[in-house]
Amino acid sequence: MTTTLDLNRLLWQERAAGDDTRAWESLTAEPEGLVEEPGDLGLWLRPANAAPGTNLLAIHGGGFVSGSIATHRKMYGHLALAAGLNTLVVDYGLVPEHVYPSQLNHVRRIFDQVEGRVEGRLEGQVEGRTAVVGDSCGATLALDIKGAAALVLFSPWVDPDATGASYDTRTDPFFTRELVKGLAAAYQGDTPALENLPPTYVQVGADEALRDDAYLIPGARVDEFAGQLHTFQMAAGHSPIADDAIAKAGTWLRRTLGC
Repeated sequence: MTTTLDLNRLLWQERAAGDDTRAWESLTAEPEGLVEEPGDLGLWLRPANAAPGTNLLAIHGGGFVSGSIATHRKMYGHLALAAGLNTLVVDYGLVPEHVYPSQLNHVRRIFDQVEGRVEGRLEGQVEGRTAVVGDSCGATLALDIKGAAALVLFSPWVDPDATGASYDTRTDPFFTRELVKGLAAAYQGDTPALENLPPTYVQVGADEALRDDAYLIPGARVDEFAGQLHTFQMAAGHSPIADDAIAKAGTWLRRTLGC
């Protein structure tokens, strides 16, 4: 195995070799300056400078077979700080015990409850009071939530049939076409809705197999990061490129939401 300082690439190389001993959440540095508040809907991450009247709902990835609040709370904590938004990180049931539309219905219910509890939306803010962020299959779910004020999508999984040429032309060591099609078949879902979307910002690694999925989202702003693999933002706090990506996503959210 090639030695690399890219912690995210190293993790996917290890997973491709059958070694899953490195915890996914170990990629991410602990964010500083947040209050963590467990609740009935998930884990709230509250920055001291949080903008009133607007929240961020964060949906983790993991191919519908893994991932949790625990794996993703640090990455989304960095984004909460960068955006200055109270952020709710949520869990959902995993395959094989839970299949489509269980996960989608669950996050939709949480979104509706968060929307109903927000008070104090500022004059001049966009309609809708809750933005949504998702990585990988979390982005799949985010695309199917109606009424979001904005969407931020990290390495979105859009095409369950894995038809993109990027599966053949990138240097992704883990996400083969066969693997992704197998995950989609186990989930039993379909292509997410790609119409009537709110303002949408996408980040994708230039070397990841799912790179072409990012360009299937109509009207989205897409930032492509050279040399990066799937969900490279997980290395926030340990990678200048991940830190830059998180900062750009936070700036985009503040500007788009008028915070």
